[in-house]
Amino acid sequence: MNIEYLDFFCKVALAGSISKAAKESHISQSALSQQILKLEEKLGYKLLERSNKGVELTDKGLIVLKYADNIIKTYKTMLQELKLDDEKERQIKIEACWSIATYSLPCVMYEIKKKFGNYSYELNPNEADEIEQRLLNNICDIGVIYNKPKNSDLSYYKIGKDRMVLVAPQDYEIEDEIDFEEFIKHPFILLNDRVYVIDAINKKLNTIDLKIEDLNILYNSESAESVKSSVLNGFGIGFLPYTSIKKELYNKQLKEINIRDLYIEYDMYLIYNKNIKEDEALHNFVEYFKKTAKRSLC
Repeated sequence: MNIEYLDFFCKVALAGSISKAAKESHISQSALSQQILKLEEKLGYKLLERSNKGVELTDKGLIVLKYADNIIKTYKTMLQELKLDDEKERQIKIEACWSIATYSLPCVMYEIKKKFGNYSYELNPNEADEIEQRLLNNICDIGVIYNKPKNSDLSYYKIGKDRMVLVAPQDYEIEDEIDFEEFIKHPFILLNDRVYVIDAINKKLNTIDLKIEDLNILYNSESAESVKSSVLNGFGIGFLPYTSIKKELYNKQLKEINIRDLYIEYDMYLIYNKNIKEDEALHNFVEYFKKTAKRSLC
């Protein structure tokens, strides 16, 4: 027997009217009448007496009403318990741009684990375009990237900012503030970070009729750690996300070099599928993640 039949029967019995119960349940009166008829056919008894004034319960209807409410409540409790048990085994897969995953999110994950301790978590670094694609293919649950997503099928929420910082070893001979013309004289390790640093540098170079190739580039690297290691060893200077070198700046292993009229800043966004509300548990997790990330980024 469909539990929904009992649920509609209870609503009609309590309302004393099929039309009133149909309106409250947001279904048509004829559809609701069909549900009641199916219940009567299934049980083999007439449960309601219909009249112009509404409906009245038959003796058999009174018996069914006596047990129906408990059956419905027990059924709903069972569904809730099944859902809770399922959530205990849930794994949340998070992907983020490398520097965010490595330096910004660990503090957030620590706070998240306190709230959702029954979940297990997987945090992996990836490129922004890949993260978007993997979200759309349901390979991961949420992503954190620099700048808004390109795909309009994804929702986004700003959780913080980061900036690219030009750094040098503490004993490197360079002023704390320089012009761009001075910058191009120094050996430079270029981070292929895909967060528009190269675009920003190129834009600045165009104002003085130069190209990226005119820089004294030692080598290109996909790894921020590789660039950091080279700078720490005195091989040259390099741009790195501020989140990745906060510790070295504080310990005075590195120093920040300001370039006049060049400031590279970008927003960090939590991204996720627009249909997330269909998954109540994940939706609740994302809403908590938004609040926590706003105050807990490392």
